[in-house]
Order: sequence, then structure tokens, then C-alpha cells
Amino acid sequence: MRALLLGPLLHLASDRLPHQDIASRRFEIGSGVAALGMLAMRRGLLDPATIGGFAASAPDLEHVVPAVRPRGKKLFHDRGWHRSGGLPASLQLLLAGVILGVLVPGARRGQESPRVSFRTQRGYPRAG
Repeated sequence: MRALLLGPLLHLASDRLPHQDIASRRFEIGSGVAALGMLAMRRGLLDPATIGGFAASAPDLEHVVPAVRPRGKKLFHDRGWHRSGGLPASLQLLLAGVILGVLVPGARRGQESPRVSFRTQRGYPRAG
């Protein structure tokens, strides 16, 4: 529940940090969907990291889905929160990759990694 509440707040906080936007909306959407998909596939839909990722990304939907704008006005991005300049897009992509590198490998709580489970199901000895 905390991840669901903190996601939009973290989005607003990151918009306050001066940064360059990625030039390609198509790339931004595709990479975001891919990142959320990796989290969901590896950690599960109800994992806090996945929920937080969805919640933090949700405010950007108002850029591409007019139906989510109350009375046709952007709720998050027309209020002066966004600051341009500062962090280059390339550094943001690098940081996103590092964050995904930390979050994606994590096994679901209470479960072994799929590779180990596959090996033990086939009768192979456990590594280590």
C-alpha cells in the first residue's frame, strides 16, 4: 500500500529535480513498459517494487491518454512541477538501468529463483 501512495509523490519529486526529457516519446513509453514488464514477470504483480513502479509511472499517462485528465487538464504536469535542464537523459537512463539491475534479479518472497527450482525439479544437485 505504501508503494502505491509513494509512487506519485516520487514522480512529483523527480519532476522537481531539473532534468532533460528523453527526446523520443516512443522510446520513453517502450522502455517504461519493458521495465515494468520485467519487474512484474520477475517479482510478481503485487510486489511493492512493481506496484511502486506502476504508481510512479502513472502520472505520465496524462501525456498520452487524454481520458485520464480531469476536465481535460493535466493534473501533474501543468502546475509548474517540471524543471528542465540539469541531469542529462543519458545519465537518467544509466541510473534507471542500475535501479533495474538491483530490483529485477530479486526473487519473489518465499521462493527460490526459477533456475534453481528447475534444477531441483530435474534432480540436479543444488549449486553451492
